[in-house]
Amino acid sequence: MKTIIITLLLAITISIHAQDAGISDLGTGYNFIESQWYTESEDLELLKLFDGLRVADVSDGMDMAGLPNTGLVDPAIHPSWVNLESLSHVIRGVALTVRYVPTRKPDRPGPGEEFKSWEGNFYGAYSSEAFVPLIHKGVVIVIDDVEEKDIGSIGSNNILVWKDHGAVGVVTDASARDTDEVGLEEVPLYLRKKGRGIRPGRNELESVNRPVSIGGVLVCPGDVVVADGDGVVVVPRKVAAEVAGYAREVLAGDKAARRRLYEKMGIPLDKTVE
Repeated sequence: MKTIIITLLLAITISIHAQDAGISDLGTGYNFIESQWYTESEDLELLKLFDGLRVADVSDGMDMAGLPNTGLVDPAIHPSWVNLESLSHVIRGVALTVRYVPTRKPDRPGPGEEFKSWEGNFYGAYSSEAFVPLIHKGVVIVIDDVEEKDIGSIGSNNILVWKDHGAVGVVTDASARDTDEVGLEEVPLYLRKKGRGIRPGRNELESVNRPVSIGGVLVCPGDVVVADGDGVVVVPRKVAAEVAGYAREVLAGDKAARRRLYEKMGIPLDKTVE
């Protein structure tokens, strides 16, 4: 019954929005889900609540907040590399969303056109990284890309640029390339598969900071994203503080129980129980 009511309310809301938009607005493209962007200080303040939390804790917190099976990204999207000593592959960040779509533009230079010139123009005109100026500390870049194609939209060069701007990691439902170097650089990266091709001739930038779908999960700008060896979970911004509170209780109980077992079994304490 609850699901039916929510569905009806959503349908009514969409109908009202459609009426407000007008035929001309709808004809040229209209967004029914609003987006909001937050300041660096707002994001960092929220992320303090998630410091040290694991995906498992956050997943439990979502259950306790009445959102079971919500925000759990397809486990096929996994860490490209893992460091079990430093746990530097873990992501706790706020989503900056990007969407690339398949291109209909020519996939190779025209007659007499040099490859480098064609490639540079494609990057600038169609498949740019227009989101970079929005990156600030605490941001995780969430990229909805063309998973069916072999596209290395993310590589060891540009991911390092994003990190330099303050990004704490990247999550994509498609592929990345230069993954060995990305691992050496220790930039957290979660992906569906390894890729090789460049973006020109393969995809185009469709939107920045609009809702995207990653591994079957809606990700809106400003949502909290937590990722570790267990996978990726997305927490809607409006319930993030509540979920973090529940998750903190789960983590505290787990730490205490495992610490007692460590001490009983003579296992040296590590950072996960201290």
